Amino acid sequence: MIAATENEKRILEEAGWRLACIMREIEHAVRPGIATGDLEALARRLIKENGDTPSFLGYQPTWAESPYPTALCVSVNDEVVHGIPGERILLEGDIVGLDLGVRHDGLFVDMAVTVPVGEISLEDAALIEDTRESLAWGIQAAREGATVGDIGHAIESYLKPKGYGIIRDLGGHGVGRAAHEEPFIPNFGIPGEGVRLTSGTVIAIEPMVSRGGEMVVTAPDGYTVKTKDGSRSAHFEHTIMISRDMPIILTSLR
Repeated sequence: MIAATENEKRILEEAGWRLACIMREIEHAVRPGIATGDLEALARRLIKENGDTPSFLGYQPTWAESPYPTALCVSVNDEVVHGIPGERILLEGDIVGLDLGVRHDGLFVDMAVTVPVGEISLEDAALIEDTRESLAWGIQAAREGATVGDIGHAIESYLKPKGYGIIRDLGGHGVGRAAHEEPFIPNFGIPGEGVRLTSGTVIAIEPMVSRGGEMVVTAPDGYTVKTKDGSRSAHFEHTIMISRDMPIILTSLR
């Protein structure tokens, strides 16, 4: 976890804006009847048109037996994260998490959103909106001198009274010079505990929330993480840069 230089800050701001523009187009493409593989094709085309490269395609975490096979993660309903797009057709009433990272001029940014497929239930709409709002609470807590425990506590404080399951096995992370860096940023925590953040540090905050329990399982593909109880889940993420005042949200359409 090293603070970005002034030149790196400029590159990361450009990278984040590019990624936010791509994600907006993918969001707009989500509709009943579209294959998740079509969203993958769109993501690859848009990244290539920008002259950038996808962060996730070919990336192999230490725990994985093989590299990740796609650029975009598409996680549907009870799939929390890392869903692999392919032939699956999105249906009216589904909710779908879209997670994408890009490498621009040697630096990395990452973001995720969850969107409805056509008309969805009131419960699923609330899940999406509350998860989005919990990310805002986490970002609000991410100031110079704050700790990762402060961020996790803020997210948990918003979600816990609403009765949601907060996924504890997964969380945010450092990003910038690699797709995933230290520190790990859980979506729960104790104020003042954990790594302390300094100005210029770049991190990805990403609450993952279920309408049921917090336990998850990994599908046979080795990547797709699902809720153990089959409950629906939502996921939002922004890459931010720590500053003395409000953090800079890099992956926004500013």
